Amino acid sequence: MEHSTQTLDCSIVASVYNEEAGIQLFYNALSDTMRAMKIAYEIIFVNDGSSDGSLQFLQQFAQSDENVRVVDFSRNFGHEAAMLAGIDHARGSAIICMDSDLQHPPALIAEMLQKYREGFEVVNMVRSDRKDNSALQKMRSKLFYRFMNSISSVKLAENASDFFLVSRKIANILRVDFRERTRFLRGIIQLVGFRKTTISYIAPPRVAGESHYSFIKLLKLSFTAVSSFSNVPLRLGIFTGLVFIAVSVGLIVYSIVMWWLQRTVPGYTTLIIFMSAFAGIQLFITGLIGQYLSYIFDEIKGRPIYIVNEVYN
Repeated sequence: MEHSTQTLDCSIVASVYNEEAGIQLFYNALSDTMRAMKIAYEIIFVNDGSSDGSLQFLQQFAQSDENVRVVDFSRNFGHEAAMLAGIDHARGSAIICMDSDLQHPPALIAEMLQKYREGFEVVNMVRSDRKDNSALQKMRSKLFYRFMNSISSVKLAENASDFFLVSRKIANILRVDFRERTRFLRGIIQLVGFRKTTISYIAPPRVAGESHYSFIKLLKLSFTAVSSFSNVPLRLGIFTGLVFIAVSVGLIVYSIVMWWLQRTVPGYTTLIIFMSAFAGIQLFITGLIGQYLSYIFDEIKGRPIYIVNEVYN
């Protein structure tokens, strides 16, 4: 990809997927914030295959505002691909990724840029609270981060989000060295190292529309994160195998002793339970291995992470 030689102070990357109801409010708030800082900036909207009128709004922004560029995908490639595409096209010394639903407050951008000027290459935005999350959702998020940190050598800040700042140095690394098809971007920016800091914030409710992350999509993202940064699930087969070997040896010894004492072995129920549990765990482990193999297959095919239909402005 060819990049402009012009370097701006800041690039804002916002992924858009069916945000027609609230995209105007987001643009107004973001552009007001950026103009008030009096710096050279650009806003890169990545239209991730929206099926509503989002693209028409984005085209209007690009036509009326020279600081706005729109990267339009040929279809929906997902939020992770959209963020990476924005980073690929960014020209700023500092690059900030954020959602376009106003749950990532634009007012915090000035504080993020101040941390960048202090020498931090990565600024993670960590949610201290989220106004529209239920207690169950908050507990689920906390358990996810604790589980991830327990099985991975890469430690994630608890409640970290896709609201973060990276320097141009890290952006160049992402453009060249981290091009895997299955990725967890908020984890990758922890993996590369360099000076990092965090800022806590309270995520307000969505101003319009509904979240596009269903439970199934969140579950898929969770497994992507686990498989990208840990091979512990693959080792699960070894551990469960050892446990069942130990149990099997115990049952064999017990059966031989009962046979030697000429006593009836009342083990039918135990045997059925053991075989059913073993079959279930075996299928589960096979499924895990199959999922890892599918990721390897995707990498071998080498298909593009995203396809751009057109870039406006």
